[in-house]
Amino acid sequence: MCGILAVLGCADESSQAKRARVLELSRRLKHRGPDWSGLRQVGDCYLSHQRLAIIDPASGDQPLYNEDHSIVVAVNGEIYNHEELRTTQLAAHKFRTGSDCEVIAHLYEEHGEEFVDMLDGVFSFVLLDTRDRTFLAARDAVGVTPLYVGWAIDGSVWIASEMKALHDECEHFDIFPPGHLYSSKNGGFRRWYNPPWFSEAIPSVPYDPLALRKAFEKAVIKRLMTDVPFGVLLSGGLDSSLVAAVTIRHLAGTKAAKRWGTKLHSFCVGLEGSPDLKAAKEVADYLGTEHHEFHFTVQDGIDAIEDVIYHTETYDVTTIRASTPMFLMSRKIKALGVKMVISGEGSDEIFGGYLYFHKAPNKEEFHRETCRKIKALHQYDCLRANKATSAWGLEARVPFLDKEFINEAMSIDPEWKMVRPDLGRIEKWVLRKAFDDEEQPFLPKHILYRQKEQFSDGVGYSWIDGLKAHAASNVTDKMLSNAKFIFPHNTPTTKEAYYYRMIFERFFPQKPAILTVPGGPSVACSTAKAIEWDAQWSGNLDPSGRAALGVHLSAYESESDQNHVPTTITAGAGANSKKPRTIKVEAPGVAIEG
Repeated sequence: MCGILAVLGCADESSQAKRARVLELSRRLKHRGPDWSGLRQVGDCYLSHQRLAIIDPASGDQPLYNEDHSIVVAVNGEIYNHEELRTTQLAAHKFRTGSDCEVIAHLYEEHGEEFVDMLDGVFSFVLLDTRDRTFLAARDAVGVTPLYVGWAIDGSVWIASEMKALHDECEHFDIFPPGHLYSSKNGGFRRWYNPPWFSEAIPSVPYDPLALRKAFEKAVIKRLMTDVPFGVLLSGGLDSSLVAAVTIRHLAGTKAAKRWGTKLHSFCVGLEGSPDLKAAKEVADYLGTEHHEFHFTVQDGIDAIEDVIYHTETYDVTTIRASTPMFLMSRKIKALGVKMVISGEGSDEIFGGYLYFHKAPNKEEFHRETCRKIKALHQYDCLRANKATSAWGLEARVPFLDKEFINEAMSIDPEWKMVRPDLGRIEKWVLRKAFDDEEQPFLPKHILYRQKEQFSDGVGYSWIDGLKAHAASNVTDKMLSNAKFIFPHNTPTTKEAYYYRMIFERFFPQKPAILTVPGGPSVACSTAKAIEWDAQWSGNLDPSGRAALGVHLSAYESESDQNHVPTTITAGAGANSKKPRTIKVEAPGVAIEG
């Protein structure tokens, strides 16, 4: 991923000091693009770019142009169908580079502002038409790439990949909404991404496992487009394991394989003895990847918290818990010379994989919650996956969030996605079944049917316990009791949340910055609406998967009511086991008996 900063319509266009200031602010994004820097000024407009070179490292420096340089564009992202566009709609155009992003300038020449939906990929871009000094900015469908927009006192519009590049200069700023474009010609935002699922209408297409499998395989294959070394993030859970399995199956014969070989590198991070490390090693051995296992201590993570909050630009508890191990792992990966990884984000939102979905009362509520989760991804997992990796100049690609795959998966009648113990269906059953191939197995059965483990849990349960203990040593009861006066918006209700909020506001004290972070109650990553599904949850509001009482095999508390013990899910077993388990907590870890 790259970093972009655009300043459009500033008052002091002839000032050398203004150019110097834009360069200074752009350097705040250099971690996103350490390979090259570019700046183009046209009158009162500046387009700045910090490049991470993945495609055409030799000649793809930005900003990019059309043939006569009248169209200037700065882009962060990947356009997976750029070769097809070059040979079809843009066959009459002359290209200066091999960059996948150059097609944007030429598509604008051909189609004006109506071309954005033609792009198959993830992107944030600002395009300047020097002929009439108008500009266009756009962000990808669900917000895989980050983007912010701000307005300064002199009337200028600021657009940047990260908040840190514009928050000091703007009177007001906000998240640039995913799936939208901003046009200076029309003076505002317009949604360009309008898929059928966005209305939250209940779909009725019957489940076709082969169609779902093919759609995901196609999404992974697209993301093998690279001119630099790459690998996969492998936690050993279902989603990352499928990413690795499909990549292994289709890597041979690709341009990437011809350049870098067919041995796939996989990466995992965790505390010593954590669930993810063990599961990832098993999957890596099964698939035959070149596996790299990174360990960190609770203290390592705590020491990195301030850097994590600065880079992720959030005080959301879930995001910080999960971002920290990913942030540490990304540094190690980059040190090995790898610049791109493929990851498994998005599956849980699309298929209802979080454990609280077990309590969905009906298929309508189940589907609406998946829609709400996808719409919010840009503030949670997309933000984490992008910013925690980009902090070290590493790009993360997410095939589950491919536009075509989302459309395929979200068109399925949600009755098929529901957790149905009576039918042996656990969470994400439709995805598991699609890859349950007896003749040519993608994964071992017990991995294919492993229970969902949130990343911040899977790296080791004592990670979260350690964070809570550290926060408790830094936030007093008196501080927390006055939280509503100190932090009236999104008031922290735990010492951990209070601790993160203090750090965040030290870096980003402005009110608009505080408003960019979502809030509200959550259990096991649910939306506030889904808490209504179970009366127990309102008293156990914690984003960890272990907060899904009666669902997670390592839930926080012992369940006296055995009706809450899942009868169809057991660790390392098939979906038909009927033996219940009792749970006993032993601080700081969790012991399972039975």
